[in-house]
Amino acid sequence: MQEEFEFVRLVGNERRAGSKLADVSRHWQDAEERFLMISPHDDDAVLGAGLLIQLAKRENVPVHIMIVTDGSMGYCSIDEKDSIAEIRRNETFECYQSLGVPKENIVWLGFADCQLSNHRGRSAAKPDDPEAIEGFTGLQNAFTYHLRKIKPTQCFLPTSNDLHPDHRIIYDEFLISLFHAAGNIWPELGKPLEKVPYVHTFAVYCDFAAPPTLRMRTPISYLENKLDAIAAFRSQKQISSLIENVRHCGPEEYTRAIDFRLYRPASYRDRFEEKEAIRMVR
Repeated sequence: MQEEFEFVRLVGNERRAGSKLADVSRHWQDAEERFLMISPHDDDAVLGAGLLIQLAKRENVPVHIMIVTDGSMGYCSIDEKDSIAEIRRNETFECYQSLGVPKENIVWLGFADCQLSNHRGRSAAKPDDPEAIEGFTGLQNAFTYHLRKIKPTQCFLPTSNDLHPDHRIIYDEFLISLFHAAGNIWPELGKPLEKVPYVHTFAVYCDFAAPPTLRMRTPISYLENKLDAIAAFRSQKQISSLIENVRHCGPEEYTRAIDFRLYRPASYRDRFEEKEAIRMVR
């Protein structure tokens, strides 16, 4: 039975192993570390990173949960159709507080479930728009504001390879918002971040787009805590197969680091230079 903590990170051909996240992290910032979990729906973060949330607490790293949608389309009973958003909100606090996340660190953006395509980018807010901040609304407006407010050092969100359209939209909108948050654009949303946070993906529905780069293994008690936290979502009967997958996998989770490759023309220069033929001496 797994009763130890083990972290293994793959960096190129290098294998880094240790008993703490700090041991295998390339840019660990000690007391400055702060994690932000982006959860398209309320249960995504616990399904994909319920162990990681506990592991962060073990290393005294504050965790913030950002829930993007309002959960209004997640009803499994007609009786709950009009009340499901409030039901899920209460279930969410129960779930993440059980893993040690303070209530004040759980942020709800409240964008309409299954309608995120209507909230891409940033636009002038109307009176009934969700998450209106400084007269504007939209995913990029909200993400930029909260990134500048929370100031995370590392961010975690579902893989871009995910089946759910909401997850794919959030992936795209969040990544560009990282650069907004670190730049001078939209100054009314707060002071720019000093540097772009490191970004990692976790899997919920579908596999990673490419193999993960970090494996985390914990004592079985951490898995039991994760399963108990997931069980708080009593209204979400449709995730039973995901819960079984978590149970079957055991006390381990995987994430993949995202490396941003910015365009630099000089990096291609040598490919187009004329090269001298190598003469063979016989």
